[in-house]
Amino acid sequence: MSSDVVIGEHKEEEKQEVFEERSLNGRKHSRQKLGRSDSLDIESGHVHGHRGHSFKTKEWSVILHLAFQSIGIVYGDIGTSPLYVYSSTFGSKINHEDDILGVLSLILYTLTLIPLIKYVLIVLKANDNGDGGTFALYSLICRYAKVGLIPSQQIEDQEVSNYKLQLPNSRTRRASKLRSALENSLSAKYFLLFATMLGTSMVIGDGVLTPCISVLSAVGGIKEATSKMTEGKVVLISVVILVCLFMVQRFGTDKVGYSFAPIICVWFLFIGGIGAFNFFKYDPGVLKAIYPKYIFDYFQRNKKQAWVSLGGVVLAITGTEALFADVGHFTVRSIQISMCTVTYPALVLAYTGQASFLRKHMEDVEETFYKSIPKPLYWPTFGVAVAASIIASQAMISGTFSIIQQSLSLGCFPRVKVVHTSTKYEGQVYIPEINYLLMIACVGVTLGFRDAIKIGNAYGIAVVFVMTLTSSFLVLIMIMIWKTNILAVMAYVIVIGSVELIYLSSVLYKFDQGGYLPLAFAAVLMTIMFVWNNVYRRKYHYELDHKISPEKLKETILSTNTYRIPGLGIFYSELVHGIPPIFNHYVSHVSALHSVLVFVSIKSLPISKVPQEERFLFRRVDPDELHVYRCVVRYGYSDVRSEHESFEMMLVQKLKEFVREGHAMKSVVDRNEEEKEEEEESAASIEQEQQSRTWEEAAEKDVQVLERAWRAGVVHLIGESEVIAGKGANIGKKILIDYVYNILRRNLRQTDKVLDIPHRRLLKVGMAYEL
Repeated sequence: MSSDVVIGEHKEEEKQEVFEERSLNGRKHSRQKLGRSDSLDIESGHVHGHRGHSFKTKEWSVILHLAFQSIGIVYGDIGTSPLYVYSSTFGSKINHEDDILGVLSLILYTLTLIPLIKYVLIVLKANDNGDGGTFALYSLICRYAKVGLIPSQQIEDQEVSNYKLQLPNSRTRRASKLRSALENSLSAKYFLLFATMLGTSMVIGDGVLTPCISVLSAVGGIKEATSKMTEGKVVLISVVILVCLFMVQRFGTDKVGYSFAPIICVWFLFIGGIGAFNFFKYDPGVLKAIYPKYIFDYFQRNKKQAWVSLGGVVLAITGTEALFADVGHFTVRSIQISMCTVTYPALVLAYTGQASFLRKHMEDVEETFYKSIPKPLYWPTFGVAVAASIIASQAMISGTFSIIQQSLSLGCFPRVKVVHTSTKYEGQVYIPEINYLLMIACVGVTLGFRDAIKIGNAYGIAVVFVMTLTSSFLVLIMIMIWKTNILAVMAYVIVIGSVELIYLSSVLYKFDQGGYLPLAFAAVLMTIMFVWNNVYRRKYHYELDHKISPEKLKETILSTNTYRIPGLGIFYSELVHGIPPIFNHYVSHVSALHSVLVFVSIKSLPISKVPQEERFLFRRVDPDELHVYRCVVRYGYSDVRSEHESFEMMLVQKLKEFVREGHAMKSVVDRNEEEKEEEEESAASIEQEQQSRTWEEAAEKDVQVLERAWRAGVVHLIGESEVIAGKGANIGKKILIDYVYNILRRNLRQTDKVLDIPHRRLLKVGMAYEL
C-alpha cells in the first residue's frame, strides 16, 4: 500500500514544470503546476528561502573554545573508566605477571581502534547536518532510500535546505542495487526500524547503568581511607548521591555547564599525571605492551578465561558513543581536537601507569585505581573522582532525554512532556516522567547489585550492542551514500567489525552474571516503542484509506445544511495527505463551520532541524471562495517547539504570506504566458498592469477575510480517535490495541498538552477507529 502513496518519486519531479520570475519586490518566486497532482492530498505546495544548515566554517578561537567545553560534556563516561577496568578484567586474581602486559596491550589497541579511528576519524563524518546518534544515522538512510514505514513523504520535503542530498552525479551500480534492495524489501525496512529501536533502548540502558557504576566505583574508594566504611555504607552514600543527582535535573545543565569542563580537565590531569608517576616509579618496561605478541600470549595462557575477560577490557571504551551522539552541541573538528590532545593521551597514561603499578603489586588488583594513588594526592583525587563520576552520569542522563525526544518526533515513543531548560542551548531538555523512572531504576540496580564489577557485566553488553549497530548503519552509509571503495568497506568490516563482534560474544557470555539487565531494559523499552509505533502506523493507514476527497469536502462545505460562522477553525490531525475522516464525523454532528478553516498536520522530517522559514507548507482548497486551507508544519527530530512563541500567531502570519505569494505567482504565470505573444506589445503591457492590480486586490481581500476571522476568535479542534481492534481480530491484535496501547495512551500526555493549546479555545472531536 505504501508504495502507492509515497511521494517523492523522481518521475513526478520530472513531470512538474517550474516557472520563475522576480516579483515587484525583487524576490524570486517559484511555482509548480498543481493541476495534475495535489501533494497535500498527494499534496503540492511552495517552499521558499533555502538556507544552508550544515556546519559553517568557524574561526579557530571558536573551535578551541568548543573543544574545551566538549571535554566536560562528552568525555565524563570514558574518562572515569580507569576506576574499574582492571578490577573488572582480572577479578580478584592475576595468574601471570605478563597477563598485565597482554591486558594493557588489549586496552591500548582497543582505545586506538574504536574511539580514535572508528568514531573520531570515520563515524563523526556520518553526522546528519551536525547531529549524531542512532536516530541520526537512521534518518540519513531514510532520506537516501525510501525505507520509512509511514507513507507521509512529499516532493516538497526534498526542497528543505537541510534535506538536500549532496550526492555525486555518477551513481555507482553497487549503491543503486543496495538502495533498490532496501526500498523493495518490507523485511529490510522493519529490520532497520527494529535496529534503531534496539540501539535507542540500549543507550537508554546506558543512562541507567552509567550513574550506578560510576558513582559506586568513585565512592568505593573511601574504603581505602578508613576500615569503618563498609560495603553497605558505600551503597547507601551512592544511593543518596544518585537521588540528589536526579532531583536537580529539573534545573537543567546550563547553569553548571561551564564547571564541567574544568573539573574533567583536572580529572584528566590527575589520572594522566598519576599514571606517568607510576610508570617511571614502578616499571617503565610495560611499554613492551605495544608489541601485539603479548595479546596472543595472554590468550594462549588463559584460553577461555582470556576471552571472558574481554568483557572487562571493553569497559575502557564506555561512553564512546557520546562522541557521536553529542556532536550536535559542538563541531566535528572540536571533538577531534579534544579527543586527540587531551582525552586519548590522558587515558593511555592512566592505563599504562596502573599496569606498571600492578607489575609490582599484583595482589591489589581489586582496588587498582585507589591503591596506585600517591598518599598526598589521595583525598584530592577522591574528591575529583566523585565529581567526575557525577558529571559522567549527568552526560548520559542528558543524552537519554535527547534520544527520547528524537524517538517522540519519529512516532516511536509515547507522548511525554519535554521541558527545554535553557534559552541559550536548544539541546538541553528535561523529561520529568523519564527522569523519575531512571532514578527508580538506578536506585534499584545499585541496591540490587551493590558491586561495580557485577554492574560492569551488564554495562558491557549495552556498550558493545550500540557500537555494533552503529557499525552496521555505517556500512550502509558507506556503500549507498559515500560510495566508498569496496576494499575500504571490507577493511572496515574485517578490522573494526570483527573486533566488535568478538567483544560482543564475550559480554554475552556473562548474561547470567548481570548481563541480562540491559537486555531486560531493552525488551521493556522496545515493547513500548513497538506497540506505540505499530498502532501509530495502523491509525495513519486507516485515515489514509478513509480520507475525505476534495470533491466530498466541497460538497460538505457548500451543503445547504452547513452554516459558516465568523472565526478561524484549526483542525489538527496526523494525516499529511488529505482531510482526515474525523472532519466528516464533526460536520455530521455540528452543522456550523468557521468562515476560515485550516487543516493542520504536525509532521517530523528525517532531518535534525527545519529552518523556520521553511517550516510551513500550505495548499489552498479550490474554489478560493471556500477559504479552506491545508497546512503541514514540519519539524526535525532536534527542533525546539518554542514555548515563548505562539504557534497560532506564526500559523496566521505564514498563511498571510502564502495567500499574498499565491496571488503573486498566478500573476507571474499569466505574464509569462502573455509575453510569448509578440504582437500588440503595448496593449499586452497595459493588460499586464491591470491584471497585476487585480491579483493584488484579490490577495488583500483574502488577507482581510483571514484577519477578520482571526479577530472573531480562534477555535482549535483536535481529533481524539479511540482505537479499538476490529471485528474478527485475533487475540494478539486485541491485546496489542485494546489493552497495551490504550493503557499507554490514557496514562500519558494528550495532544493538547503537547501542542500547548489553551483549554478555553479547545474542542475535542471523538471518533472510534476499528483497526
